[in-house]
Amino acid sequence: MQEKPTTVAAYAAGASLAAVALFYVFGPNYTIDGDESNDSNRKKSIVGLSNLANDCFINSVLQALAGLGDLRVYLIHELHRRQLDGPETYHAVPSDGELSGAREDKLRELQQGITTRALKEMLDRLNERPIYKKTISARDFIQALEYAFRTRISRNQQDAQEFLQIVLERLCDEYHAGVRARKRALGSASAPVTLGDAREGSPQESSSEVEVRIDDGSPNGLPAIIDTKLKEIDQESGFPFEGKMESQIECQFCHYQYKPNQTAFVNLTLQVPQKSSTTLSSCFDGLLKTEYIEDFRCDKCRMQHAVEVKSQELARVRAQSDKDRLEQEIARIHEAMETDPEAELEGIVFPPSETVPKRRIARHMRITAFPKVIAIHLSRSIFDRSSSSKNAAKVSFPERLPLGSILSQKWYKLLAIVCHKGSHHSGHYESFRRNHIYPPFSTPEVFSSYAQSRAASENPSAAASPRIAPRSSPDPDINGSISTTNSSTSLSGASASATRLTPPLPRPTTSSSRRSIQSTSSKHASPSDSNSPTADQGRWSTSTSVPRPSLDTPTGVSSRLRRRRKPMDRWWRISDEKIKECKTSDVLGMQREVYLLFYELEKPDPSPAERR
Repeated sequence: MQEKPTTVAAYAAGASLAAVALFYVFGPNYTIDGDESNDSNRKKSIVGLSNLANDCFINSVLQALAGLGDLRVYLIHELHRRQLDGPETYHAVPSDGELSGAREDKLRELQQGITTRALKEMLDRLNERPIYKKTISARDFIQALEYAFRTRISRNQQDAQEFLQIVLERLCDEYHAGVRARKRALGSASAPVTLGDAREGSPQESSSEVEVRIDDGSPNGLPAIIDTKLKEIDQESGFPFEGKMESQIECQFCHYQYKPNQTAFVNLTLQVPQKSSTTLSSCFDGLLKTEYIEDFRCDKCRMQHAVEVKSQELARVRAQSDKDRLEQEIARIHEAMETDPEAELEGIVFPPSETVPKRRIARHMRITAFPKVIAIHLSRSIFDRSSSSKNAAKVSFPERLPLGSILSQKWYKLLAIVCHKGSHHSGHYESFRRNHIYPPFSTPEVFSSYAQSRAASENPSAAASPRIAPRSSPDPDINGSISTTNSSTSLSGASASATRLTPPLPRPTTSSSRRSIQSTSSKHASPSDSNSPTADQGRWSTSTSVPRPSLDTPTGVSSRLRRRRKPMDRWWRISDEKIKECKTSDVLGMQREVYLLFYELEKPDPSPAERR
């Protein structure tokens, strides 16, 4: 029976639509959304931002933040943690009566993370992979930021660094407010001594350092695992931009070293020297090098001066009461000089500060806690008495930035920059963002971990496996092949447990490896050594055709299957809604215009095969 033309056309149309749908579902990265399609002439792009009210300083910062993988991981973790804890945890505020109504509302908003949620939604929209030219607006994030500070963002200043500083400080405050809220909730819900007392209904005392213990009958109890895990999670997934810097002062006369002063930072401001060209390392030297300051009054030298003055006064006085008083003051000053010269001594009158000699001091600064993402601001402002101008010096910056001392050196990788074109009072901002896929969203060790867990589950015993005694097998025939009539039965019974415990090794793929295995099997298969243990091992390797792994070769399945990829050399040059592709050399060439740099801490490579 001949089918109707309409039925044939319907079947053909349905089959074609099904084929297109399956092709897009199983391989979208090579057709529409992908970046690896070589046969497509379509102009690739990403999501841009509209500029309706001179918002280029906002758009450039948001596009740079969208390319930071550690920031996106932090936002996902922080919001997921808040969702698991519940809204009541971050709605409660301390009930000590010291906070007014307005301050309670501000603290509650910090705990709820309004800006954190708005930034995550904004960066998620910017990291979409559009199949056509797409432009969105940053109005939702701007409104959330203006609501958080109860003020409007001024378009007159138009400084990208000030906008970045406001956003990062707000995110950091929301993070610490959330940590304190979790500690208060854990302290009120759990016992600071034992969990057994909490079940009995004893009164609890909340503290900043929460200690959860399990009542096992001992006086102090056992530390709970949940308390340790929560502290580890909060420590590992802290705010990625937050670091700590330490400054210390040393007197060049008495060599007294002041107590180090630690300060937290979310970005670093480096002053660009007034010269034609410089480097980023030279700008760091201006911040971290030893600085010598004149006309400083040292506290220890001040006490030493007071001892000298009071000693002279002691030699002049005649009354015994005055002598006793001066001797006690001199003894107290000597004790303070030995213990803490910076302490204030009550009841002792020091000489006027104008008579204290001035000393030369050395001031040194260093980074003690390195952030996961470091934001660097190159200050190009030159202020005179009557006007201000822009420093147009060339600043060369590397793709990989080393920071820290030689023994504890950290390496950072450049992920985004913000450039400014124009004068000090007007101009335009644009950003460069690396086009890459962030590794933490993948699971590279999934196969090796699965094989290890399967092996451990199938053989949970810690005892060693029994060693199988070698058996004799028939001699090889005339053609050199080994008969498998009896060996197949022995191998199937004796080595069944061994084959289940170890993952299968890879087969040789190169000609050299095949030749080495064939030569090894021919040596072990000689008739004279047919009854030796080595001959039995040779038959095992010949029958299974599996090479032995060397000590230098990783045995993980994922390390063998993973191929070393070339470093990504593709960047996006973004100017509001205008986007085009560029290379790393183009980014490193923006030496006169570079204004903000974003470096991300490099992760240690767990695979030795990738370092070869």
